[in-house]
Amino acid sequence: MTTPGEMSEADQIKTFKDFLMQYNKLSELCFNDCVHDFTSRTLRSSEDKCTVNCMEKYLRTNQRVSQRFHEFQMLANENMLALAQKSSNPS
Repeated sequence: MTTPGEMSEADQIKTFKDFLMQYNKLSELCFNDCVHDFTSRTLRSSEDKCTVNCMEKYLRTNQRVSQRFHEFQMLANENMLALAQKSSNPS
């Protein structure tokens, strides 16, 4: 049994799977966009720079989308609370 604040094992596994899916998506996206030369075992500096930029941009975008979603969710909750209060107190 889990206490408040603790995640169940199933929730931990789901969170880890979600993380791996995001990581794999990011890796594939940046690899496909940035790596074009397969004649060397090492990354060229331009490929390295491209992958770093790609990763940073993806993470910033993902963070911003999450932040905006949270803002909209808070606004929707406030609107529902105001509507519930208005309907329970007909003046």
